[in-house]
Amino acid sequence: MKLQQVLSYTRRAVDDYRMIQAGDKIAIGISGGKDSLTLLYALHGLKRFYPEPFEIHAVTVDLGFGNQDFDQIKALCEKLAVPYTIVKTEIADIIFEQRKETNPCSLCAKMRKGALNEAMKAIGCNKIAYAHHKDDIIETFLMSFIYEGRIHTFSPVTYLDRMDVTVIRPLMYMKEVDVIGFVNKNELPVAKSPCPVDGYTKREYVKQLLARLNQENPGVKERMFTAIQNQNLEGWPEFYGRK
Repeated sequence: MKLQQVLSYTRRAVDDYRMIQAGDKIAIGISGGKDSLTLLYALHGLKRFYPEPFEIHAVTVDLGFGNQDFDQIKALCEKLAVPYTIVKTEIADIIFEQRKETNPCSLCAKMRKGALNEAMKAIGCNKIAYAHHKDDIIETFLMSFIYEGRIHTFSPVTYLDRMDVTVIRPLMYMKEVDVIGFVNKNELPVAKSPCPVDGYTKREYVKQLLARLNQENPGVKERMFTAIQNQNLEGWPEFYGRK
């Protein structure tokens, strides 16, 4: 996938849900994975021509595994002239050594988001962009249905009143396969996750389940996404685009 196509998806999402306003300073959560690097390119490219001027600042929360190299990401941010901050934490030690969590994902996500929110407020950002794509939204919808018994998924825009922070998800119209294609075509410096449970989570199970459903019922994922958009889910903002 070409950058122009990525920018088209991103512009559409930003416009449909009015994610960005003039004067915004947006932190981009950079995990080092394919999704967050694609988001970095997307917002960097959008910034050059979007009618509402905004700033971006890349932020990585280092979980403290000790074997993840962010040097190439730092070099990429320098190439793009995007400020980059790495936040050192001991989250990995707390979860896997001290607490020895058997189901670590929820606590890890909570601690990581907390560290990210503190960092972005310290550098003066009022919004944070997460790299959740269309497949993430559909998977979360199905996970909530199966494991929690509720109809819920990521919202395109979420205001966190306790932190006075707005979360946006500009990649919401991109499929994971599109992200993979963009990363491979541009040889982006993906820093593989060192997490010992990566690939063995409930999300991975649901991902595989959806792949089977879509293979047996072509188009089912697209229909699920359309259903999500049409349901007026709690917490979702007003839609301003064309469905």
